[in-house]
Amino acid sequence: MMLGRTASNLYWLCRYMERAENMARLLDVGYRMSLEPGIEESEREQWDSTLQAAAIEAPFFEKHETAAVPLVRDFMLFDEDNNSSVRSCLTLARSNARSVRTAITTEMWESINTTWLEFSRIRPSSISTNDMPALLDWIKRNTAQFRGAMLNTILRDEGYAFCQLGTFNERADNTARILDVKYYVLLPRSEFVGSELDNRQWSMILRAASAHRSYRHVYRDRYKAWNIADFLILREEMPRSLAHCYRWMDSTLGDLEHIYGARYECHKIGQTIHEELKNGDMDVIFQKGLHEFLSSFIASNNALGASIAESYNFF
Repeated sequence: MMLGRTASNLYWLCRYMERAENMARLLDVGYRMSLEPGIEESEREQWDSTLQAAAIEAPFFEKHETAAVPLVRDFMLFDEDNNSSVRSCLTLARSNARSVRTAITTEMWESINTTWLEFSRIRPSSISTNDMPALLDWIKRNTAQFRGAMLNTILRDEGYAFCQLGTFNERADNTARILDVKYYVLLPRSEFVGSELDNRQWSMILRAASAHRSYRHVYRDRYKAWNIADFLILREEMPRSLAHCYRWMDSTLGDLEHIYGARYECHKIGQTIHEELKNGDMDVIFQKGLHEFLSSFIASNNALGASIAESYNFF
């Protein structure tokens, strides 16, 4: 049986790498939306939504008075006081990897260590606003390279299971937050719905989830809030959808049940959420309120993460 500390290190190693990628995705969306004409918002209101999606709005405004682009960029990318910044995520992921060096493959270690070293050399003052797209693409490429190394080299044992749980627990949280921010924060005024501005914003949300082309392949029509919500919530074939994440988590928890010969509360929580998504109906979700559904999902997803930690003695 794997030690709880080792399981925790693997879970958080992959969760932090996923979070680093998601921070880059959220910042990319905020940056691209800030370039869009026709958004009659103050700079603070515009970037508030990005900070809220990343769940770092409170700590940001404890440190800064206004959400100016350079401040948000540096806080999300480089600020070591922000535990969710890309720099912090890479540092924490590398620290977890070092603690379980013998439990991961050489390819995994080299990928994360190289990424950390190269990112550590970047000086925030050297990055202009125009440099952001290239830097964000670099972060997404390198985190994807790490995940590819993990998927292609690690044994399919309990270590792999905890890596997958960390990845998909974090990914589900991110997708829910991205969708909630677009629907609830960015576009509160009904006169924008269906407008060209609305369509451009939905396009950017899909691009943030690497879902732009796949959405067109499935729906073959203009952007519709209903279809996009369905795509990012209920479609299991979409790799960043909530349903896809929970298909993997429910299956992976089942693998751990088989390996350890024990079933815990986390198995029940994961199975329940998976069943709700698998049998979900967008009519019901919109009738109850998309924001309310997503808020409830984020809370349940967090509860699953806490239950996994308790069940497998992470502490």
